[in-house]
Amino acid sequence: MGRVSRRAFTVAALSALTLAPAPASAGPAAPAPPAPPRRPGSRRRALTEMRGMWLATVNNRDWPTRAGLRASEQRAELIALLDTAVRHRLNTVFFQVRPTADALWPSAYEPWSQYLSGSQGRDPGWDPLGTAVREAHARGLELHAWFNPYRVSLSDDPSHLVPAHPARRNPDWVVPYGGKLYYNPGLPEVRAFVQDAMIDAVEKYAVDGVHFDDYFYPYPVAGRTFDDDAAYRAHGGGFATRAAWRRDNIDRLVRETAARVKRARPAARFGVSPFGVWRNAATDERGSRTGAGVQTYDDLYADTRTWVREGWIDYVVPQLYWNIGLPAADYAELLSWWADVARGSRTRLYVGEALYKAGDPAQPAAWQDRDELSRHLALAADHPEVRGHVFFAAKEVAEDRIGAMARVAAGHYRRPADTPR
Repeated sequence: MGRVSRRAFTVAALSALTLAPAPASAGPAAPAPPAPPRRPGSRRRALTEMRGMWLATVNNRDWPTRAGLRASEQRAELIALLDTAVRHRLNTVFFQVRPTADALWPSAYEPWSQYLSGSQGRDPGWDPLGTAVREAHARGLELHAWFNPYRVSLSDDPSHLVPAHPARRNPDWVVPYGGKLYYNPGLPEVRAFVQDAMIDAVEKYAVDGVHFDDYFYPYPVAGRTFDDDAAYRAHGGGFATRAAWRRDNIDRLVRETAARVKRARPAARFGVSPFGVWRNAATDERGSRTGAGVQTYDDLYADTRTWVREGWIDYVVPQLYWNIGLPAADYAELLSWWADVARGSRTRLYVGEALYKAGDPAQPAAWQDRDELSRHLALAADHPEVRGHVFFAAKEVAEDRIGAMARVAAGHYRRPADTPR
């Protein structure tokens, strides 16, 4: 992918993804079909399932199409994407409102996002999050506010941040790593601050959920070390290893955020969308039969299996961004593994789907078949623990290069559905 996104590491994370690209399938995308008419006097069982899409703002990935558009243009683009969700009979939008320690609402803690005006800290002249909540609800959609807790900047030069940015006022909070800047998860004051910054939005807006993606400690970069030595010396006492201490830092973030969300807005749900492989079975017999080069437990220090089993989060959306039958990370294997993890827990399981791969000529042959995603949903239907799907991302839902989303709507979303509560 030519731009930075939270999914940019997916290919690199697998040790065996060396398949050659195949040409895209021919054929235009078909519009989502109309819902079948209801017969007079007929009664239907209400459908309840997650049908979501991510709407990414980092680097203007999905919205706005470019920084610096007029407020009226940004608003029109946002509403068009919400209408796209309705047209495909989706029911939830995961709206990225804090992509890089910034804000898409008038925050009391952090500057306006540069992805709106082109300049960090510049007021865009309107309130995107407030508008998104209002317009989503007017269309019968839920709106989950999507936050990235620790990413500060896609550049490692602090001078690119506005002078009043908390990262510049507290340089000891920040770790440069792999060409970017991150808040240090090992500092209790950082953990408290990022929660304050996120809860500010939860208190101000009637969001239906709070959502984290897959970034906790950053994805590993070859030859680079995440320098948290001082924090480990100050706060790592009592832990056998630095890895255990780092996992505890992320566990604390998750538990504390869950509690604060419930206090601030009791009806809102808190969920996480982790990288799809917790651990490979070769590393841990409880893991999946996969050969991933990244494991969330070991590399991102995110013990996602425990979060689900212990019910610390309301829902989990593992990013199962691979095709059925892929040797290194078979969608079917990972679907079954996550269903087993969720079974008997209070945590709802939804599945993250790689719509962005459908019709991309750089992807393996399976992704040139417009029915690949439909087969994912058919397979998931055999697992009662799976309560729905979320598609990455909004731009692809709108473009639908080879009609994969239209096939999903025609085959699986012919009737509207309520979100699980």
